[in-house]
Parts: sequence; C-alpha cells; structure tokens
Amino acid sequence: MQYKWGEVKVGEIHLGVQLQDVLFNHLCPPRPPAASYSTLLLASSFHFVSGYKIIVKKWNLGHNAATATVNALRERLKQKRRLLLDTDVAAQARLQGRTALSFGPTDFVCCRTLQGHTAKVYSLDWTTERNRIVSASQDGRLIVWNVLTSQKTHVIKLPCAWVRTCAFSPSGQSVACGGLDSICFIFNLNSPSDRDGNLPVSRMLSGHKGYVSSCQFVPDEDSHLITSSGDQTCVLWDVTTGQRISVFGGEFPSGHTADVLSISINGSNSKMFVSGSCDATAQLWDTRNASRAVQTYHGHAGDVNTVKFFPDGQRFGTGSDDGTCRLFDMRTGHELQVYHQQHGNNDIPLVTAIAFSISGRLLFAGYSNGDCYVWDTLVAKVVVNLGSLQNSHEGRITCCGLSADGTALCTGSWDRNLKIWAFGGHRSVV
Repeated sequence: MQYKWGEVKVGEIHLGVQLQDVLFNHLCPPRPPAASYSTLLLASSFHFVSGYKIIVKKWNLGHNAATATVNALRERLKQKRRLLLDTDVAAQARLQGRTALSFGPTDFVCCRTLQGHTAKVYSLDWTTERNRIVSASQDGRLIVWNVLTSQKTHVIKLPCAWVRTCAFSPSGQSVACGGLDSICFIFNLNSPSDRDGNLPVSRMLSGHKGYVSSCQFVPDEDSHLITSSGDQTCVLWDVTTGQRISVFGGEFPSGHTADVLSISINGSNSKMFVSGSCDATAQLWDTRNASRAVQTYHGHAGDVNTVKFFPDGQRFGTGSDDGTCRLFDMRTGHELQVYHQQHGNNDIPLVTAIAFSISGRLLFAGYSNGDCYVWDTLVAKVVVNLGSLQNSHEGRITCCGLSADGTALCTGSWDRNLKIWAFGGHRSVV
C-alpha cells in the first residue's frame, strides 16, 4: 500500500521504533552501571598486570638461562687456558737455573726531588730527549721541569683543576692533559703567554662523555693522540683539526663494559694499543679497525689501573686493584706471569702505576701504600723496594716513568713531589 507524505499507520510506527531501538542497542550498547564498570576495569587491569608479570618472568628466566650459559662457557675457557698454561716465565727460569738480580743499597739512589706542586701529583711523562718531565697535579697546574737543574721551565694554569693525566708530544713542543671536565687540552710550549702570564690553550679535544683518564701521543706523530675515558671508550684524535678519527668501544659490544683507566701505545707498531678498565680486563686494539677489540685479556680480579707495553712490543704488563701485576703475551692472549707480594694482613695495596726497564728485565710497580717494588720479571721476585730507601715518598704512588735512555726513573705521589731515581749498578741488564 502506498501512502502519501504525512500518512502513516500506528502499527508501522510502533514496529519502526522497536527496530530502531534494537539497532541502537546493538551498535551503541548502554553503559553499565558505575559499580559494574569499575569491576570490569579492575578485572581488565588484573589480567593485564598478570600477563605482564608472566612475560617479565619468562624474560627473566630466559635472561638468567643465557647468563648461566655464558658464565659456564667462560669457566670452560678459563679451564682450557689453565690446561694450556702448565708453566710460567718464573718456573721456566728456575728450571734453567736462573736467579734473581742482586741490588745493593746504593744501586738505586734518589738523586733529585722536584718540589713545586701544592696538591697531589697524578701523572707525569718524559720527553724523548731525556732532560724534561711534565707533571700534572690537582693544584690545577702542569709543570714542565728541567730534570738536570730541577728548574721549572713552564707552569701552566689549567681550565679545570681536576686533572688526571698529561703527556708530552714526540717533538717535545706540546703537552696534553685531561681530567674530570671530559676535555683533553693541548698546549704549545712555544706559544707566547697572555697578559696574565698564562699559556693559552692551542687545541681543545672535546667529545668524551666521561672524564679523561689517560692520554698519549702516537709515537713520532705530534698530530695524533689517543685518550681513554670514564665513558668506556678510547678515542683517536687528529690534533691539528681537533676532530675524532675513531672511537673504540662504546656502542660496539666488544668494547669495555666499565671506565677505561689507562692506555699504552705499542712502540714497535703504533697502530696497536692496549687499554685497561674497571671491568677487570685489558683489551688490545688496532687503530685501523675500531669496530671490535683484537683481543680481550682476563685474569685480574679488580680494576686494571695501569697498562704498559713490554719493550719488545710483543707483550704488555698490567697493574690492578687486586694487588697484582701481570704479564700477557699479545699474540697468544695467554697470561705469562703474575707478580704478587704476599702480605700478612688483608689490607692488600693496590697497584697504581707500572713501567719497564729498557731491557724488560725490571718491572717498576707503584702501590697505594707508598711502596715502589722493583720486580725481576724473569724470576718474579722483588729485588728492591724504593719505598724503603732514603728520601722515598711519604704517600700513595700515582705515576712512574722511565727516561728514554733508561738511565733514570721518575715517580709521582700524593705527597705532592716527584722523585728522580738513578741506577748505580747493573746498567747492562736495566
């Protein structure tokens, strides 16, 4: 039946209203009462949290299982290394009838004390021409010393007093330093002083995200320098431009997992350097490939505070918070020798600095209690303790370094002084 506009039947109106109500309730269901709505929210939240906890629990179980697998593999590697290391340098030396060197009370003499810093000395470095030393102190100054006369040739006021490291360039024309401000500063010693008598900064190497712990110029290159940092990385810099060339570690999984405290560049191959870290490891790096470490060396049970290449460039030494020095073979990755002095109490002094003699027969190790042991590296025996000699330091040894010709050792300390030690005997083996 057709209806004109405005003509409708009551029954059809009623049916249309019912259909409209059904469709509306289906498409837009009525909101439940407040109580039931809250109940639904609580139930949904409970199911969500329960599901999240299950996921987290499963992830933790998987992570723990993976960690256990890694630790088990690491322990198996340690056992394999122990099986391979059936001897050490000292044991072989004893089999060959070698004995420790003998030093008298006059064979090591403190011939000079360099006084001038007013706070703890933290770092030092020699020039290649043997007669100058640069030292860094928390008095906020670098001092360049003439070792022969004990005179200061330069006193450089630093932008940041909290300095931790310093280094001479190979030419001896520049010095570098770094510290808690995360910047490595370069000073040209030939630059004219400003109106206040201060030497201006010639270059700022900025890019680390943590304190600069160590710096060293690449041998025979004033234009390149390597730094280590508390941001877990090492950086190779172009000193001329102030730009980073390569970053070692950081986002790369093969790098250190804690602060990097020390570096040493191989004198025989300047493309290789070794780093020591708070993760208790040392790592060997090739500057031509920054993406991963060449080798990681385990053995220490504490922070590796200091590293130094052996004179032949095939081995390197380390010093650690665990109170030991260790000698590693760069090629095989094996630990060759542990240098550890027994102490009667549990207060084991930390190894803070090391240096090798020119021949490598002697290892000089500075300790947190002020001792400075001279180790015979061949038989792993202490031949003399410089800390027990006359005019020795009265505080923690923080740094030590040998002159380029191997005739003198310099040590720095928390007692604010540097001391020059001369060798009276055994020059042929030193």
